[in-house]
Amino acid sequence: MNSISANLNLMIKACEKASKILIRDFGEIEKLQVSEKGPSDFVTNSDLKTEKIIIEELSKGRPNYSIISEESGVKNNKDSKNTWIIDPIDGTINFLHGVPHFATSMALKHNNEIVSGLIFDPIKNEMFYAEKNNGAYLNNKRIRVSKKNDMRECLFATSGVIEKKMEFSYRKSGSAALDMAYIACGRYDGYFQKNLNLWDIAAGLILVEEAGGIINKIDLNNYQGLKIIASSPNINNKLMDKISNF
Repeated sequence: MNSISANLNLMIKACEKASKILIRDFGEIEKLQVSEKGPSDFVTNSDLKTEKIIIEELSKGRPNYSIISEESGVKNNKDSKNTWIIDPIDGTINFLHGVPHFATSMALKHNNEIVSGLIFDPIKNEMFYAEKNNGAYLNNKRIRVSKKNDMRECLFATSGVIEKKMEFSYRKSGSAALDMAYIACGRYDGYFQKNLNLWDIAAGLILVEEAGGIINKIDLNNYQGLKIIASSPNINNKLMDKISNF
């Protein structure tokens, strides 16, 4: 493994422990108890159990760090400069329907900057991670964004409603975290989406940037209603032109 910080190592170990719950529950999807939070927003026992394990493990190593998590909300601790940002299952609806495309996502915000990020797909056993000024990796192998120049050859991701015909290919995967991770490793060439939560994209922000990508300015003090446009440098201007009214 490449050299990583103690904080990232803590994140990896917490994720590996929590993923055992996800893999087990995904194999017994019909036994999950589901409660409705909103029109298309569900929380499962797996969400809650996974988040609980992650928070417990991170707190053992860094008991004073603050926490922002999808299910538990904001917890302001003694150390307000360092904040864990956690999404136990990004792609919950995929998970509930037995679609093997979801991930655990966590990031560390220091002051007003994401300095570490991790996105783990437990079904495919793919761990994406990055730290500031240390590059982005997939299972210990360095990754970079796509080098394509022709929009017609590109593949983009979005979860929004496309109101007009686009001159490029796009997919709606159901997981913002994995969409960002896939940009970082060159599978997707770009991603654009509105009304995101900070925990959906926090880890992806540093992954894309450390993999050489470009992202619009994100206000990390806002936890909801975020808009993101992320891509490789080669097609950033072209993408911006195509989605100028986005």
